[in-house]
Amino acid sequence: MFEGESMRETADFDAFYASTSRRVLGQVFMMTGSRAEAEDAVAEAYARAWQQWDKVSGHAAPEAWVRTTAYRISVSTWRKATNRLLAHRRHGQADNVPGLTPDHVALVDALHRIPADQRRVIVLHYYVGMSIDEISQEAGSPVNTVKTRLARARKALASRVSEFADESTSTSGMEARSNA
Repeated sequence: MFEGESMRETADFDAFYASTSRRVLGQVFMMTGSRAEAEDAVAEAYARAWQQWDKVSGHAAPEAWVRTTAYRISVSTWRKATNRLLAHRRHGQADNVPGLTPDHVALVDALHRIPADQRRVIVLHYYVGMSIDEISQEAGSPVNTVKTRLARARKALASRVSEFADESTSTSGMEARSNA
């Protein structure tokens, strides 16, 4: 590779990182519920993207590649940390995080109470703004599976988060959202 190509590649990656990293971090945080885990997973995903930048930059959706990689890293980390987290919970409540609104804390808590696959589709649909088809592509799941996960997640969240309670009482609202 010539020096000019390397500089252009570095500039392209830097621009990509600058324009996407905050958004991806926020999305992965919503999926994991832990800012620290999200930061670690996103940092690792961008490091992997940089190592494979010639491949990733040619991908149809490089941001989705990074988000999916970060999500997979966080799931792996989550599985490894399950016993550690359970031990911490047995020994007392977590400290309140300053600067978070009660609504945000309630939402993150509610998201933690549903399965990871449901949490992922809720975040991608409502907070990333992706359609069912886009989620299906990114998650590598059939459209009907995504719809089912989304419906189950809405139902599970309805008792804890008012915005989902409104939707779960109206099946036509759910169908309209599912077909989005």
